[in-house]
Amino acid sequence: MILVIAANGNQGRLLVPRLVAAGLPVRGCVRSEQSAAQLREAGVADVVMGDISDPEVIARAIKGVDKVYYVCPGVNPRERALGFAWIDAARAEGVKHFVFSSVLHAVLTDLVQHEIKRDVEEHLLSSHLDFTILQPAIYMAPRRVRAAFETGVWNTPWSLDRRQSLVAVRDVAEVAAKVLIDSEAHVGATYELAGPGRYSAHDVAAVLSRVTGRVIPARETSADDYVSFLFGDRDKNVLGHEISVVRSLHARYSSDDFVGNPNVLSWLLGRAPTTLEEFVAAQYELFNQDVLGA
Repeated sequence: MILVIAANGNQGRLLVPRLVAAGLPVRGCVRSEQSAAQLREAGVADVVMGDISDPEVIARAIKGVDKVYYVCPGVNPRERALGFAWIDAARAEGVKHFVFSSVLHAVLTDLVQHEIKRDVEEHLLSSHLDFTILQPAIYMAPRRVRAAFETGVWNTPWSLDRRQSLVAVRDVAEVAAKVLIDSEAHVGATYELAGPGRYSAHDVAAVLSRVTGRVIPARETSADDYVSFLFGDRDKNVLGHEISVVRSLHARYSSDDFVGNPNVLSWLLGRAPTTLEEFVAAQYELFNQDVLGA
């Protein structure tokens, strides 16, 4: 049995169908009934619903599981404690393979979320579990790309000149499926997952412009504006952790490049990884379908 945490999240909704198609028994852990219903539609009969910080939910989800794919929901203020709790539960249950979705360059402790994931990696390394750690670069983000299609501007909450490596979530999910299906080949590995190219905000804007056929400039926005983009009208007084994460990103990405190398991802996929231009073109096609269908 393979347990997928956040099974209807960015990675989970792409990973789960691959595991189901491979004929593997899958248990999904999700928070809402809506997500649970979508999982069942995807062919997952075994669904655990609830708060992943609840010890009772952890106990139900981990029982009888051989492999775990653990990804913590994004920018969670309890992320460190959650990672530790799930690793400890997996060890107590005798899980054979624990796959952790971490982040590229988790050693950068001036980045709040990276320091947390670094600590979770350390806990996993000390757990005596067989493990694989995936370290994806910054995701090619459908939401931000769609916003650029709609507004005609590529908004970036850090320096327009610093370069970054990006990765398609679909490629990360494909790697995760391979790692879970063929555990023996990947136990003990830590894999950097970065797509091809190193992009400044101006470079991303140029790709958007080529794909859409209209000029889309890059514009630097504030960290506070990015918090509003990510979390909407939520009370900023209860977003202390989330705001600290965004501000640490703003500081690091405005002062330094954040880049990786695509060789490992290419080897794991057995093909060239998705390029930014391919990703933007696919998103633009979906965007146009939505507009025409509206």
